Amino acid sequence: MIAAVRLLEQQDEFIVFKTMHRILIVLLVFASSALAAKPNIIFVMADDMGWGQTGYRGHPVLKTPNIDAMAANGLRFDRFYAGCPVCSPTRASVLTGRSPDRAGVLSHGYALRFQEKTIAQALKAAGYVTGHFGKWHLDGFKGPGAPILKSDKHSPGAFGFDEWVSVTNFYDQNPLMSHQGEIIDFKGDSSDIVVDEALKFIEKHNAADKPLFTVIWYGTPHAPFKALEADKAEFGALDKASQDHYGELVALDRSLGKLRQKLRDFGIADNTLLVFNSDNGGLPGIKPETVGGLRGFKGSVFEGGLRVPGIIEWPGVIKPRITNHAACTMDLFPTVADVVGLPEEVMLKPVDGTSLKPLFAGETGERKKSIPFRFGTKAALTGQRYKLLTENIGKGDFQLYDLEVDTNETKDLSKEQPELFEKMKQELLAWNATVDASFAGKDYPEGRVTPADPRPMSWTEHPDYQPYLAEWAKRWEYKSTIEGGGKGGRKQKKKAVE
Repeated sequence: MIAAVRLLEQQDEFIVFKTMHRILIVLLVFASSALAAKPNIIFVMADDMGWGQTGYRGHPVLKTPNIDAMAANGLRFDRFYAGCPVCSPTRASVLTGRSPDRAGVLSHGYALRFQEKTIAQALKAAGYVTGHFGKWHLDGFKGPGAPILKSDKHSPGAFGFDEWVSVTNFYDQNPLMSHQGEIIDFKGDSSDIVVDEALKFIEKHNAADKPLFTVIWYGTPHAPFKALEADKAEFGALDKASQDHYGELVALDRSLGKLRQKLRDFGIADNTLLVFNSDNGGLPGIKPETVGGLRGFKGSVFEGGLRVPGIIEWPGVIKPRITNHAACTMDLFPTVADVVGLPEEVMLKPVDGTSLKPLFAGETGERKKSIPFRFGTKAALTGQRYKLLTENIGKGDFQLYDLEVDTNETKDLSKEQPELFEKMKQELLAWNATVDASFAGKDYPEGRVTPADPRPMSWTEHPDYQPYLAEWAKRWEYKSTIEGGGKGGRKQKKKAVE
């Protein structure tokens, strides 16, 4: 009798074991399928946000709870670099994986060449729905952000974006924006607006069960600074410009928090690769300072002009941690291509970035591929530890720094380490020669640039904007740009408005 009872118990245990085993297999298959599916991809970029302007870096007055939460739940890079120390070039580097000078985007207000291959085009061909929201600044126009017109040949739609709500440049409170050429007068803070528009896109296409590529490019905290009263209330001890500057970042952080929460509400956060970074280093003149004690600001190839906040969050794949691995905006396209399994030919060669996908699983050792920078006569080359830079590549005056022990770039080691100095100098000069060839069009099948690069100009000079000037001159953000005479608008004063 006892033996029979034991036999029945063993059979029951075996049945339970088999049942649990089957359930486990089903769960593993389901999880594998979910991770094997093409992830949604969202690129979020601030405008002129410095490396030191986050709570997780211990900023003395600014709190960024949502950026901090993203950093705590993702891969936080303490050595993340913009592709250039000013904005339009960095945007080109994000879209192409290449140094922006290769693509003809030498500075702010330069147009991206049609002959370049973009990440939006590649993902669209791979079945993604693509959307751009916010600052574009790759259509050849300078001046404050104006709605992108239907006639604009260099609109986001020309480079692979199915849908877009965009402006030519920086934008602020109550902005005029363009929904694929239709001008809309929005009300509210620009950061809230742009995230809300992106979320409409995400919600609509998420219901269609297609993977999404969404680009959200803020106009914050670019000058001129204009924050909501509630957002700047806690900065009353600062000067007016700094109050508004930091108030804008409060709004940016809030909107990023809404984006992350909505991804969870939609049930897609675990299979969404979300990237946050800034387009260049912080601004001078803001108190407390913006770059976390680094040397230089926007426009400089010292660390303060290039190093920016950088976070990649992918809850279903990336285990949260902080990395000191050097990475840059040129790496984003190669990383996504690696993750999605895109063919090699989707990227135009040479590519200056490298895939960060191996880093998602754990540390991979020192970065093997140097990160190069070029802006006007300035140039720099950084590896994992050492950095070479020059403020005039034509004069041949170079400096060498050990970023591991000298983050603030105070001690030039060119005389102490002549072999390393010469090796890095020759590497930078050789790379610079390839960029000259790329700029001349040698990377393209035609072997030349066609059509010719448009001349950067203020949008007030362009014939298509003339019908709007009289009415838009009444708006605070355009008034000083439009007034003053000249062809289609006054000549811009040299100030930090580009």
